[in-house]
Amino acid sequence: MGNKPFLLSPCGKDYLWGGSRLKEEFHKKISMVPLAESWECSVHPDGTSVIASGKYKGQLLSDILQEHPEFLGTHPRNGFPVLVKFIDASQKLSIQVHPTDEYAQNHENGECGKTEMWYVLDAKPGAELIFGCNQDMEPGAMRDFLEDGTIEKYLRKVPVARDDVFYIPAGTIHAIGEGVLLAEIQQNSNLTYRLYDYERMDKYGQKRELQRDRALEVANLSSSIKPRQPMRVLRYRPGVASELLCRCKYFEVNRMLINTERRQKVTYIADALSFRVLLCIDGAGSLLYDGEVLKFRKGDCIFVPADSVEMEIQGYAQFLDVRG
Repeated sequence: MGNKPFLLSPCGKDYLWGGSRLKEEFHKKISMVPLAESWECSVHPDGTSVIASGKYKGQLLSDILQEHPEFLGTHPRNGFPVLVKFIDASQKLSIQVHPTDEYAQNHENGECGKTEMWYVLDAKPGAELIFGCNQDMEPGAMRDFLEDGTIEKYLRKVPVARDDVFYIPAGTIHAIGEGVLLAEIQQNSNLTYRLYDYERMDKYGQKRELQRDRALEVANLSSSIKPRQPMRVLRYRPGVASELLCRCKYFEVNRMLINTERRQKVTYIADALSFRVLLCIDGAGSLLYDGEVLKFRKGDCIFVPADSVEMEIQGYAQFLDVRG
């Protein structure tokens, strides 16, 4: 018969640089102020999604995937591979870096590293992000610039616009700038090493912890890594257009644009190889399957188990379609 999809309810994070747009524009009913991140599809111990519809409503996604490993699919993997989130940067984030799998397994009790992808949902005029160094650096010089507060002069600043895509391999020094709203697809990890945080204080009046030693051990200090927008080709069929945004060893992300106003029929299915995650970034509509209707709107996240039922998507909407 096939496995049925279900909605997820996110876990929120109130980091000091967050804002209010996830509540105002993405319907997040999370009481945190500010609301910096909503972890939409997560089994990570630091914040696990809750199933919000169907047979398993009210249960942790992590628990259900342990009970039903077949929902992940037959593709060989070590646990659940991804974490999907929204990020609202009302202020700029710390300058940071994430470790590789090898480093994390050797130094962080076997947790995986963190490679990630950003899809920019909105950006205020003049918004930018930090991506790597603008010249080749030595660890000693980098440490000096961090300590005297001049580090930003040596980092590459990249203008940001709506619909941009950025692939951030582990080891890349980076930071999201003020006024950027984005969706992030990443490895299932919460390892972040902060290099610099602008001397900011947290809500307890304390400076946030830095992890410079480990950050400098994993950071790529070459200027050769530069962000490049991927070649993007929209492929059309009745009622839907899609484009590949990112494919790496950890995940694949496509953007889907749905428009069934002319009564076109759009079918969707997750094969036996892998689950899918549908993150609705605009619009609204319904999934129809086996006589059931699952309604969705902007901000919703739908988990589609591997070997799913065949579904029909109706509505006018955009998704990030994530495959682990």
